[in-house]
Amino acid sequence: MTDPLPRRADIAPGRLPAETLAENFSDLHPALDAHDVRVEADRCYFCYDPPCMQACPTSIDIPQFIREIQTGNAIGAGKTILSANILGGMCARVCPTETLCEEVCVRETAEGKPVQIGLLQRHATDQVMATGVHPFRRAAPTGRRIAVVGAGPAGLSCAHRLAMLGHEVTIFDAQDKPGGLNEFGIAAYKATDDFARREVEFLLAIGGIVVETGKVLGRDIYLAGLCQNFDAVFLGLGLAGVNALNVEGEMASGSHDAVAWIAGLRQTDDLARLPIGRRVVVIGGGMTAIDAGVQAKALGAEEVTIAYRRGREAMNASPYEQEIAATRGVHLRFNLQPQRLLAEDGAIVGLELERTASVDGRLTSTGESVTIAADQVFKAIGQSFIPAGLGGGDAEIALEGGRIQVDAERRTSHPGVWAGGDCVAGGEDLTVVAVEDGKVAAMSIHAALTALDKVAAE
Repeated sequence: MTDPLPRRADIAPGRLPAETLAENFSDLHPALDAHDVRVEADRCYFCYDPPCMQACPTSIDIPQFIREIQTGNAIGAGKTILSANILGGMCARVCPTETLCEEVCVRETAEGKPVQIGLLQRHATDQVMATGVHPFRRAAPTGRRIAVVGAGPAGLSCAHRLAMLGHEVTIFDAQDKPGGLNEFGIAAYKATDDFARREVEFLLAIGGIVVETGKVLGRDIYLAGLCQNFDAVFLGLGLAGVNALNVEGEMASGSHDAVAWIAGLRQTDDLARLPIGRRVVVIGGGMTAIDAGVQAKALGAEEVTIAYRRGREAMNASPYEQEIAATRGVHLRFNLQPQRLLAEDGAIVGLELERTASVDGRLTSTGESVTIAADQVFKAIGQSFIPAGLGGGDAEIALEGGRIQVDAERRTSHPGVWAGGDCVAGGEDLTVVAVEDGKVAAMSIHAALTALDKVAAE
């Protein structure tokens, strides 16, 4: 089936009134009220060997914090959560709980309706943050200094745990503000009210952490210098590279990198000023594709299509996220692989795709083409690690599969350097996994430095 192509690109701001935009970008999961908090807490079975806790990458003691909520101790519940995951507030908002803790909840198995663990976690962590008092205190100063490169979830988690253990930490980040993916990459309707910034400020209140922004590894700071001037280094570099389509017309006006577009949307102070097309196509099958498609529709695009080259079952975005997109008016189309972007006078007017099929688990072409009219195309086909600043001399860092090679304690091939988050091999590209990486690395760094201190004292 071929849609009629527009005669010219039609991308403009202000498609919707301010009140509609505010509604479209309101909180995806509003906080539970007091009554619902009690009801959900009462639904927990407090399992002896809780599958929910085993499914949590940061091993939050979920039955414990729910019991504390049930007994009216929300502050204690928040401390239980934050002791395992200092970014528990954001994770409560963006974690795919439907495929982690809530998927294995006994209530889900028995009734098809799990305890709303994510919302209970949000309730507890919000209560702690509302006090304005940081829940943890620093240990006695150790005199040790650690450099953390990257102020995303992994770097922030590592820095906080090290500071709590008494070390001095300096975080270097390439952006103009800390937060990483939480600040620049999460859909705006998942983290409202400037939550990412407020959570970073809450985390830094532990003390002992200095943040230096606008510092790029390999340009402003160098690994060899960090290794020389600090007692240890943690790399939480994320994924700065964006995969290209490598098709004709990719550079035409109206073709955008979805990651950069989402970052721009997150940083704007006026959604009505963001241009959006009437007919938008998003290419990809992951969370970035869903976030781009839903937000394009929320800005006023009349027709939004997500085109994925494989079948629905292979989509990285969870069924729940797919449902969010569908219920918000985004069309999901499968087994369509882009062949070229169609343009007139340098501006996109459509997208030509080829139908695909899966044969014995392998993607194959069918030879049948499909054309979709579009005046704006967002590319969300994955990100890659850019190892800039990691090579050369004594600070050479080994890679595996294009990312940093680490062991179980997140140690790299260099004895003084640890790494975690999306930049390491074998990572799951989830905020909660990055937080755990940072925490594990911090404990390993602390153990290594403590051992050195013992040797020096002998």
